[in-house]
Amino acid sequence: MNRNRVFLFLFSLLLTVAAQAQNDPAQRPSPPATATQTVNGKTITIQYGQPSVKGREVWGKLVPYGAVWRAGANETTAFTTSGDVTVEGKSLPAGKYAFFVIPTEKDWTVVFNKTVKWGAFSYKQDEDVLRVTVPAKTAKAPVEQLTYTISPKGNVTLSWADKQATFRVK
Repeated sequence: MNRNRVFLFLFSLLLTVAAQAQNDPAQRPSPPATATQTVNGKTITIQYGQPSVKGREVWGKLVPYGAVWRAGANETTAFTTSGDVTVEGKSLPAGKYAFFVIPTEKDWTVVFNKTVKWGAFSYKQDEDVLRVTVPAKTAKAPVEQLTYTISPKGNVTLSWADKQATFRVK
């Protein structure tokens, strides 16, 4: 009887460890990534899941034109600023925001939403804090994994597949 309890305990422990290994975000097909930069004394951070192209047609197919996209994979992309900033000349108070994009072939609407939740399934436009529209451009070279960069001057660029869009934070 005692041997059965030990076996059951060890078996349960093994299952728990295996389950935890599967939940390790770094092991996901779209691993977590962070872009951060200090711009005019304020820290800007973008936390996102980093999907790969993997031979797929991204824009207009995997990411439909005209639809809200969570601008990453897995959890909602989060945009955090440590102080009040402007985005393309419009005010954005300090805080943490859900970050979405509504892409079209020519331009993208960048959305800062007050509710950070998983994915874009619970997105509500009336919770938007700020929207700006920026041109979509052809990337100089294809980008396999979705990548955000923030320059020290406040240029935030989202690059993936054959497209990129940049908006300015001051």
